Amino acid sequence: MTHTHSASPLKISMLTAVAMLAFAANSLLCRMALIETDLQPASFTVIRLCSGAAMLLLLCSLRAKPVITGGSWRGAAALFLYAAGFSFAYTGMNTGTGALLLFGSVQLTMLSYSYYQQERFNRWQLAGFGLAVAGLVLLLLPSAASPALIPAILMIMAGMAWAAYTLLGKGTNAPLIMTTGNFWRSLPMLILLVWWLPGENWQHLDPTGVVYAIASGALASGAGYAVWYAVLPFLAASVAATIQLSVPVLAMLMGWLFLAESITGQMALAGAATLGGIALVIRYR
Repeated sequence: MTHTHSASPLKISMLTAVAMLAFAANSLLCRMALIETDLQPASFTVIRLCSGAAMLLLLCSLRAKPVITGGSWRGAAALFLYAAGFSFAYTGMNTGTGALLLFGSVQLTMLSYSYYQQERFNRWQLAGFGLAVAGLVLLLLPSAASPALIPAILMIMAGMAWAAYTLLGKGTNAPLIMTTGNFWRSLPMLILLVWWLPGENWQHLDPTGVVYAIASGALASGAGYAVWYAVLPFLAASVAATIQLSVPVLAMLMGWLFLAESITGQMALAGAATLGGIALVIRYR
């Protein structure tokens, strides 16, 4: 996919929508693999990262840039921690709750880092930050739909790892090459998960679960990131950040549509507070 300054607004809008749907689909595919098939979270992570690495290498080679020298070991470690935490967390929560927890912790970690780096917030931004934190706390309060504690902690840690991954890659002029390198560097770390699994799990992998994991790695992650990086130069930073607020909402709707997961009043209120708070910070940046 080439960057041309003649790209039409319609094309940019459509590609942006595809990228957001892909990011939300990661949550849905993981949840479907874990509840509809016998695939384990460790197996899902291994297949997802391997298929993502293969797809990214293919995309780079199509652009005559078949390199896996980009990225860094720190970036790969952050990617691995995100992917593993994400998969294990989804054993204990529904699609929308997971996406909201993940996304909320990513954004709040990055905003906290900005604040730590001497970027001072005005009163509207502080109010927004507080509202977003309150939304996540509300999401975690005991109820029929609230996630179990350990999975919730794992998802928050996955979000913090993704925030670190994003910050490590900030300012790169070759995001696709950097991502490809990070995916390939993360593969040796998968030995930890292979060791984690009992041997028989690998001999009886659920074929449907494997398809979901490959779709998550190759399409929702690999191709999804490539599309997003292609449209990113055409979007203002605040617009790009605001558009991503749609991902947890899309994930909630996908969970409701494909897995008949209920969207409770508590989830809706927590989502509105978290995403509204983050939008407020971005708006007054």
